Amino acid sequence: MDPRCSGHWESSSDDVTRPLLPLHDDITDDGARRSCSPLRSVLANKYLSVAAGPLAAALICALVDLGAGHAAARNMLGVLAWVFIWWITDAVPLAVASMAPLFLFPVFGVSDADAVAKAYMDDVISLVLGSFILALAIEHYNIHRRLALNITSLFCGDPVKPALLLLGICGTTFFISMWIHNTPCTLMMMPVATGILQRLPTGEAAAADAREVRRFSKAVVLGVVYASAIGGLATLTGTGANIILVGMWSTYFPEQDPITFSSWMSFGLPMALVLFAALWATLCVMYCSKNTGRALSAYLDRTHLRRELSLLGPMAFAEKMVLAVFGGLIVLWMTRSLTDDIPGWSVLFHGNVGDGTVTIMMATLLFIIPSGKNDGEKLMDWGKCRKLQWNIILLLGAGFAIADGFKTSGLTDILSEGLGFLRGAPALVIAAVACVFSGLITEFTSDDATTTLVLPLLAELGKTIGVHPLLLMVPGAVGAQLSYLLPTGSPGNVVGFSTGYITIKDMVVTGMPLKIVGVAALTVLLPTLGSVVFGMDQKV
Repeated sequence: MDPRCSGHWESSSDDVTRPLLPLHDDITDDGARRSCSPLRSVLANKYLSVAAGPLAAALICALVDLGAGHAAARNMLGVLAWVFIWWITDAVPLAVASMAPLFLFPVFGVSDADAVAKAYMDDVISLVLGSFILALAIEHYNIHRRLALNITSLFCGDPVKPALLLLGICGTTFFISMWIHNTPCTLMMMPVATGILQRLPTGEAAAADAREVRRFSKAVVLGVVYASAIGGLATLTGTGANIILVGMWSTYFPEQDPITFSSWMSFGLPMALVLFAALWATLCVMYCSKNTGRALSAYLDRTHLRRELSLLGPMAFAEKMVLAVFGGLIVLWMTRSLTDDIPGWSVLFHGNVGDGTVTIMMATLLFIIPSGKNDGEKLMDWGKCRKLQWNIILLLGAGFAIADGFKTSGLTDILSEGLGFLRGAPALVIAAVACVFSGLITEFTSDDATTTLVLPLLAELGKTIGVHPLLLMVPGAVGAQLSYLLPTGSPGNVVGFSTGYITIKDMVVTGMPLKIVGVAALTVLLPTLGSVVFGMDQKV
């Protein structure tokens, strides 16, 4: 599994098994072996990938001419190439590459040190940080497992109804992913899904039954992977792409109304429900037949699931308190800003409180409320936060810094002039093309990196052709989340692919219909529902 998916601090465990003295193979007189060792060292340590970043930046700064007075914009283009090469090639850890703007921007004259550092900690980053802490509390107390087993046993059926069982597994994953990041959600739910599949036969069953079991196993793993990605679309906290969209919108258009948790959910949830229905229908049609239920009934029933649920015991005080804190946070998110007539509770604080404010506040309660187990023990301590996904947090900060660098360096003005030839093209066609364009890039790099790359371009394109920028920025962010075809599309895809139940062909065949439905749903919902939610009929 890709180590970026787990969020653990990695130790150099390889050193434990490395022999202290060289083996006989290493001291042979084979000259070819020794002559190739420097090359192997260079490749193994990714020195070529590391050097490619600064080399690309140097070439751009030396050869690209954007005109008089645009040195900062040219340097920004070089820095952008440096950072993205490191992201795409994994030359250095993702978190380290994401910190590169902290020294590249001041050195290349894009912005000063204080300005770039501020991008790495604002209200949006606080929202993500607090959400990760709450997700760790849910994982620590096995709340996600209890919820999954309850819902799955409810939908299992007697005898087994494969379509309903898939609905239970995918629905649980979808719901959890709405409130925590896609990657930890997939990591939480995949062991639950594979635990169910381990009850099924592998080789001793009849050929027909084994074939049905294999097909259903593919459906379960694909369902968890895709339901996690789709659920993240519904809320701001579900995925980094939505957070980047919010941050860049406020950076480029600070005078406009911000995108809040409730406003995004008003658009994102219907979009996600359409995709979820398409996912369930696709899995049922492609992987379930009239014989699947009969093949599964001999090995899987409610009794097995309820026995596993009983092993968890009754819900303890700590679990109830974590759920109470999490439920309270959801209520605060949803009611901070409502409508013009009903402004929400934030009016009590003169609009100074953001979604990140209440997220950190509620996460802090976890370190204050006792767990009810041992004297002095709280629901959470900092030791339980070792698995915090700092790589994602720093990646989001880098995205905001890059967005600000586009603006301060003057690169946005140059892009605006270069995109003028698109003036007059139908806005809906451009929106669909923006979604497809973003959706293609995201298959080869992360959702967040894709969003960071395309949103500044789409923001300028919107201003250039005279349409509301969100008509293009929203498709860019949504398209970046439609990474359904390849394992490289997202860490969640890697988690599912590493189980061994699915192949790349399975992902392409299943993901392509979902990608098409996603683009079609966005094309319909954005100019209708999105226009009302985001106020796209107003002039920017």
